[in-house]
Amino acid sequence: MNEVKVLKQPLTEKKFALSTLLIFLLPSLLGIFLFIVPFSYKGELTIPIAILANAVQAMLESQLPLIMTIIVVATAVFTILFKLTKPDFIKNSPFLSSLFLVSWVWTITRLVGAVYVILTYFKIGPEAVWSENTGGTLLYDLIPVLFSVFLFAGLLLPLLLNFGLLELCGALFTKFMRPIFTLPGRSSIDCLASWLGDGTIGVLLTSKQYEEGYYTKREAAVIGTTFSVVSITFTIVILSYLKLEAYIIPYYLTVLLIGLVSAIIMPRIPPLSKKPDTYHENAKDHTVADETIPKEHTSFSWGMKKALDRAENNTGVKAFFKDGIQNILDMWMGVVPVVMAIGTTALIIAEYTPLFKWIGLPFEPLLALLQVPEAAEAAQTMVVGFADMFLPAVIGSSIESELTRFVIACVSVTQLIYMSEVGGLLLGSKIPIKFMDLVIIFILRTLITLPIAVIVANLLF
Repeated sequence: MNEVKVLKQPLTEKKFALSTLLIFLLPSLLGIFLFIVPFSYKGELTIPIAILANAVQAMLESQLPLIMTIIVVATAVFTILFKLTKPDFIKNSPFLSSLFLVSWVWTITRLVGAVYVILTYFKIGPEAVWSENTGGTLLYDLIPVLFSVFLFAGLLLPLLLNFGLLELCGALFTKFMRPIFTLPGRSSIDCLASWLGDGTIGVLLTSKQYEEGYYTKREAAVIGTTFSVVSITFTIVILSYLKLEAYIIPYYLTVLLIGLVSAIIMPRIPPLSKKPDTYHENAKDHTVADETIPKEHTSFSWGMKKALDRAENNTGVKAFFKDGIQNILDMWMGVVPVVMAIGTTALIIAEYTPLFKWIGLPFEPLLALLQVPEAAEAAQTMVVGFADMFLPAVIGSSIESELTRFVIACVSVTQLIYMSEVGGLLLGSKIPIKFMDLVIIFILRTLITLPIAVIVANLLF
C-alpha cells in the first residue's frame, strides 16, 4: 500500500496510508471551497454555502415562516415538558440533554420567543410585537435566512472540523494568530469563514469548537465577538441603501482596516481579556488545544502529522451525518428561539421608545468634535445598530452629507454585536458571553471604529 511520510527523522517517522491522506485532503478541500472560497455569482460576490442556502430559501420562501413558527413553538413546548419530567431517554443522551435541559433563563427565553412567533405569524395581539419593523423583520426576513444557512452550514461543518484541516491550520498559523490576535492557529479557519462567508457560520463553527475543547472560554468569546462580521453581500446592500455604491472599493478596504485594528485591540482589554482561559465543562480532552511544536518538526510537518492522525481516526460517513444533523437541530432549536425573543424585544425598544435616541446623545458631542456634518442626526445611528444591523442605514439614509453617510456605513457593519443576528446567536450558543458583555463590547467597538471611519471619510470627501 502506498504510504505518506510526515517526519524528517527516519527513526521516529510515522507512516500513513495513502488512503489516510485522501481522507484528509478531499473533505478538507471541499470544506474550504464551500465555506471560504468567494466568487462572483449573478453579479454578487458570495460563497457556495450561501448560494445553496439562497436556493433553498427561494424554493421554500412562502413556507419558511410557518416552518420556523412550528420549530420555535415545538422547542419551547419540549423544553418545558422535558425540564419538568426529565425522562431517562433525554437524561441519558448528552446531545438531547444539552438541547432541552437548559437553565430556567433560557427556558423562559424560548417561551418568550414562542409567544412572539405565534403573535407575529398570526398577526394577533399588540402590533408592536408583530409589525413589519419588529417581529415581522425577524420572522419574515432574518429567520428564513438562518433556516437555510444553518441547514447547509450545520450539515457540512464536519468537512472543516472532522478531517484534520483545523489541526494543520493550528500548526501553520499559530505563530501569526497568537501574537497578533491572542488566538490559536486553528481559529484562522473560523475567522476566514466569517470574513469571507457569513458571521452566523463563524459563530456556529466557534461554538462547536469550544464545546469540543479546542478553545478556552476567552478564545471562544474573542472569536465570536471579533470576527463574526457581516457578509460581503450585506456591505453592498448597506452602500446601496445609503447611495454610496461608487465608493465600494475604499469602503470595503476601510471595513477591513477597522476590523483588523479592532481585532488587535479588543482581546487585550476588558471584558474579553478578563474571560478565563479554561475549557468547556463537558470537553473530553483538553490536550487537543496544545499548540506546542516538537523541535524535530517544522510547523508544516507537525501540522500534517496532527491532521493525518485526525483523519486516520475519523469514524466514517455515519458519524459525519450524525454530527451534521445534530448541528442543524442545535442551531434551529437552540439558537433561533433566542434570536426571535431577544431580537424582537430589541426592535420593539428601538421602534417604539426613545431609548436609543437617549443613549445616542453622548455621541453627538463626539461627532461634533470629529467635525462630522449633521452630528445630531447621526448620533442615534451610532447605537441603534445594537438592535439590528440595518437600522443605522435606514435612519441615516435621509442624511444629506455623503461624508456622514459613509461614516455610518463603516460603523454600522463593524460594530458586529447586532441583537437581531450575531448578538442573539452568541447568547443562544454555548460561547460564554453575557448580555452586558455584548453591550460593553458594542460600545468599545464603536469608539474604536468611529475615529478611523471619520479619518478615511475626510480623505475621500
